[in-house]
Amino acid sequence: MKWGFWGMMGCFLFAVSTAYAQQDILHLKKDIDYFEKSKIGQPLDTLEGWRYGTIANLSLSQGSLQNWAAGGDPFSISINAMGNLYANYRKGNSRWDNGFTLAYGVQKTTSTGMRKTDDNFDLSSKYGYRFSPNWYAGAMFDLRSQFANGYLYPEDSVISHAFAPAYALLALGFNFQHSERFSLFLSPMTSRLTIVADRRLANLGAYGVDSAIYAYHDDGTRTLIRKSKLASYQMGAYLSARLDRPVMENVNWATRLDLFSNYLKNPQNIKVYWTSLISMKVNRLISVTLSTELIYDDDVRIWQNKDGVYGPRTQFKEILGIGFSYTFARHPDS
Repeated sequence: MKWGFWGMMGCFLFAVSTAYAQQDILHLKKDIDYFEKSKIGQPLDTLEGWRYGTIANLSLSQGSLQNWAAGGDPFSISINAMGNLYANYRKGNSRWDNGFTLAYGVQKTTSTGMRKTDDNFDLSSKYGYRFSPNWYAGAMFDLRSQFANGYLYPEDSVISHAFAPAYALLALGFNFQHSERFSLFLSPMTSRLTIVADRRLANLGAYGVDSAIYAYHDDGTRTLIRKSKLASYQMGAYLSARLDRPVMENVNWATRLDLFSNYLKNPQNIKVYWTSLISMKVNRLISVTLSTELIYDDDVRIWQNKDGVYGPRTQFKEILGIGFSYTFARHPDS
């Protein structure tokens, strides 16, 4: 995965530089017009006070078949919801950015019943004190988990649920803030905690925690020698890059790339968390969204792949939705 890491990092940086090169000219006039309309005539990141808002999307799809010769499920329906809330504060050389994103989706068909298609939440908070025009010294906290049970089909075995797993991170470092659209946080000292708040899953060593150890006897019984741990502690280096950029009129691309190297175990195996959201606004209420999520963690063992091999793999998720959107924002200059 270490070579794959450099490849993905190169692709991300190329995408960032390409987006900036293509959009700087296209959006220069819009940026100038925006700043001219500001009450105090200053760039957005110098306006002090709280700014907060939310972006919400809800997409639905439904299908039914009757006497359909080609076959298929007689009935299907799916619902996906996404939300992004933020509350950011500016005062002098200090900035404090807070965000909460959540997503949940379910699908019901005649043949498979109810299954979830999306489930996650992410709470983040970042504080920085500016010591140069684009650099801040500060700290960052992030907590990521899910809401509901996850199952291994078709057996319906529970393999995850709320805070099993959860990932908590606390980092001290430096934040490069090019603008409100791009930031790069670098930390040489980051504490990362993997939580598995389920003793049954922890006993199996799920998500990288230390599993339980048993002594097995000839009569088929077993004795517990060591209890499993419900959390795994890591210390390492951390990078978080975020970009929120218009691609063209009414089309926006928001992406985040997190990389972590564990000093304590296999530092060459980079943990990757990469999300992207492309939003295409049709009108004030209707939008098209394409969200992707890529994860690689060598401590996470996938239960089984097509070759029957149990081990780490690159995880990928993609959801395309057409539905309703709502945006609310309040800034100090509004």
